Amino acid sequence: MTAPTTRPGNATPPTTAHAPATPDPRRWWALVVIALAQLMVILDATIVNIALPSAQRDLGMSDGNRQWMITSYTLAFGGLLLLGGRLCDLVGRKRAFVVGLVGFAAASALGGAAGTSGTLFAARALQGVFAAVLAPSALSLLTTTFTDPTERGKAFGIYGAIAGGGSAIGLISGGLITEYLDWRWCLYVNVPIAVVALVGATVLLHDRPDRTGVRLDVPGALLGSAGLVALVHGFGEAEPRGWTDTRVLVLLAAGAALLTGFVLRQRAARHPLLPLHIVRDRDRAGCFLTISLATAGMFGMFLFMTYYLQVVLAYSPVRTGLAFLPLTAAIITGSTQISARLMQRVPPRRLMVPGALLAATGMLTLTRLTVDSSYTTGVLPALILMGLGMGMTFMPVFSTATAGIAPHDAGVTSATVNTAQQVGGSLGTALLNTIATTTGAAYLAAHGHTPAAVRESVVHGYTVALWWAAGILLLAATVAAAMITAKAPNRAAAPQPTTA
Repeated sequence: MTAPTTRPGNATPPTTAHAPATPDPRRWWALVVIALAQLMVILDATIVNIALPSAQRDLGMSDGNRQWMITSYTLAFGGLLLLGGRLCDLVGRKRAFVVGLVGFAAASALGGAAGTSGTLFAARALQGVFAAVLAPSALSLLTTTFTDPTERGKAFGIYGAIAGGGSAIGLISGGLITEYLDWRWCLYVNVPIAVVALVGATVLLHDRPDRTGVRLDVPGALLGSAGLVALVHGFGEAEPRGWTDTRVLVLLAAGAALLTGFVLRQRAARHPLLPLHIVRDRDRAGCFLTISLATAGMFGMFLFMTYYLQVVLAYSPVRTGLAFLPLTAAIITGSTQISARLMQRVPPRRLMVPGALLAATGMLTLTRLTVDSSYTTGVLPALILMGLGMGMTFMPVFSTATAGIAPHDAGVTSATVNTAQQVGGSLGTALLNTIATTTGAAYLAAHGHTPAAVRESVVHGYTVALWWAAGILLLAATVAAAMITAKAPNRAAAPQPTTA
């Protein structure tokens, strides 16, 4: 099969019979619809974190089962993304987008009305299923709607801001809703957002599906989905159980084996679920690794700072959420005011590398925290540095990874970017939490179990883990510098067809 793709740095997308002659005059309103849907998917990964204690009390969840309120969503979302992306290519991006919106809203309403923990866990899993369709369809619609290099930079600047800041917005929203309304509104809030997005999608979004050569590889879908579920679940179980636990080792080994089988299947399949030319491309592979590593470092920071603010500084849930506002503002600034403005003038790695280094600097600043640190001098500067760095990194990653891809591979390429982000977040949370827990316990054993030592051990564990997070971000900068060679779009050479 020959896929008319171009290098990610090229400004001109592949020419197809389905390409529109002129840009849609309502494309910026369409961006609002796409952004709403993407925000809903991203913030739902964290909006319930602060609400979890309230939900646990109301529904009588055990301490051992409460994590499924979060894990059931991330498992379904991360495990089914590749399948969801291929379904977008198979049935059409707009149709998949609408189905994802309706399903996500229905699952959110079910979760908000849940009377038992089992119903809530099932609803969160359904949210993840429909998010796995919604996220890649949103990104692929953005990719095919904005093809002009300058407009593409602005559109992906907004998208990158949402992708990087959505988790922080979820923490802010969760704190406000939990304190002033009820934890159930952390789920109900998706319904009006989805309704607005659905009306907008019906009126504003247009899609001419190119289903040339698109078939559903069922064995590949089973292997890939099962492998990703096992991998994400293994990372999640490593957080409370430790990396040497038998269940964790079995899940990780099964995930590795299933994903190996998936790769072998993709090499042999006539219509693969994930065409390997997508990941063989050096720039795209570099983008996938960069966003995975960057997300791993950032998600660990969210976990530690949420606990530091509430446990050490004794912040309320709403104050904790609001404390992340500067981070969100900095991500938006880095994405829309720095990356989006420079994307057309400089190669993408000249944004990604400084961005990851800036984020690493912010993370290193947090390693100086003590039990007596203040938010203004100890936390705020670091959040601003990390936000600017993440904004500068995420936007060019999404734009470069999806640039020049053939229309019939837009959905699965978008899903691969989302999968890299999801797996990176799961790995980072599990790895860094394990480091924080073990080093904190060792500190406590060495200094005695006095009340002061307990608080100091918690902060010591966090700061050691944050050193590791900074190292992961430095590795992301190294990967971007070494692997990504795409030129600035306005300096790129003419597109050349690539044989898959």
